[in-house]
Amino acid sequence: MGFSTPIILLVLIVFFLFSAIKVLNEYERGVIFRLGRALPAAKGPGVIILIPIIDQLRKVNLQLVTYDVPTQDVITRDNVSVKVNAVVYFRVMEPVKAIIEVQDYFQATALLAQTTLRSVCGQSELDELLSFREKINLKLAEILDQHTDPWGIKVTLVEIKAIDLPIEMQRAMAKQAEAERERRAKVIAAEGEFQAATKLSEAAQIMAAEPITLQLRYLQTLREIAAEKNSTTLFPIPIDLLTPFIKLADRLKTD
Repeated sequence: MGFSTPIILLVLIVFFLFSAIKVLNEYERGVIFRLGRALPAAKGPGVIILIPIIDQLRKVNLQLVTYDVPTQDVITRDNVSVKVNAVVYFRVMEPVKAIIEVQDYFQATALLAQTTLRSVCGQSELDELLSFREKINLKLAEILDQHTDPWGIKVTLVEIKAIDLPIEMQRAMAKQAEAERERRAKVIAAEGEFQAATKLSEAAQIMAAEPITLQLRYLQTLREIAAEKNSTTLFPIPIDLLTPFIKLADRLKTD
């Protein structure tokens, strides 16, 4: 009987040490409930000592959590059905609040992210979702952070990963893009024609003021044609030979 008493004491001491001493990692904090009441501040990291049977420990991970929001069916404000999925980045900033204020902070944040994604995308038009995605991301992060702040959680970033459109809408957008490209091509061609006509008008005014320039242009054209390998026969006629006929035609018009 005397031999068994030290063994029992040793077992009790080992049990006490095993129950009382806890080691928390650098990214962990411990929320201690003493007789059912939470201590005001979280403990850790490192070694912490608990009172067996009286204290209960709840570990909280402070690492950044990445949550992949499942694809949500959304009807935009302009009545277009799309599928949207996103990624939410958040972390626990106040472990005591995260344990006390909400039963499961991860599940609560995940469900809130799904409903907020549907709500914000449903209030936006399709063009806004496609063209101003950064604005939508900031709005989502602001709403989520505002609602999770009482839980001691900080939402750092929300990113919309993909927006899946129906096949009919993809075809319509492709036709719209093609029509837009054709319109731009026609506008560019028209601008080119206008610039060419403007330059030709200026050249005609210069040639009218200096008739010799027309003769030089005529000789240059003959040189360009003669440089090519062809069987065309050219008979150059001086422009001056036609001047009397041109003047006669002008007098007949005036008479």
